[in-house]
Amino acid sequence: MKKIEQNKKLKIQRILKAAQELFQSNGFIGTSMDKIAEQAHVTKQTVYRYFESKEALFKSALEAQRLDANNNFLDALDLEDTTKALNAFAVGFIERHLSKAHLANIRLLVSEGPMVPEITRAFYAVGPTKTKASLARFFKERFNIENAQYEIDVFLSILLSMRMTVLTGLVEPPSPAKIRQHSAKAVKSVLKLLDL
Repeated sequence: MKKIEQNKKLKIQRILKAAQELFQSNGFIGTSMDKIAEQAHVTKQTVYRYFESKEALFKSALEAQRLDANNNFLDALDLEDTTKALNAFAVGFIERHLSKAHLANIRLLVSEGPMVPEITRAFYAVGPTKTKASLARFFKERFNIENAQYEIDVFLSILLSMRMTVLTGLVEPPSPAKIRQHSAKAVKSVLKLLDL
């Protein structure tokens, strides 16, 4: 890789890292492009060279965070055994949605989303929309269901039912064994819903 490309890549990484940290600590409203540039040790013009708006930067920061999590639970849907695929997806999905970074994003959406709807749009474009589309393909291929929106919503709701008490600090995140147990029950519930 040429030096110019390496420098560009490093600048983008620094900008994304600074944006993630500032959005989570100061919120979307409380974070300016100036602050991001300062923390990333670049000029504001450099930030705008790579990201046309704060919303675009927020979306890119979410995408980078998703990739950094290295928890691609959607790949589990490619497993040959349908039940194993759903179980592996469920475990990865719960682990990702109980991570500190994800919980911080949810807190941000709850506190600022009504005032700044673009952050909610960005969040859904990066995560939930892709997840639901992947599950829709899976349900169509494996169960021959053209429109499984209801079943998908029920499945994801069951999986996310653990999140609220963790999100509010009422309980500590569950152990891996509890997550596996919850995932297995969720999969059984959705298969029962499908009459399988």
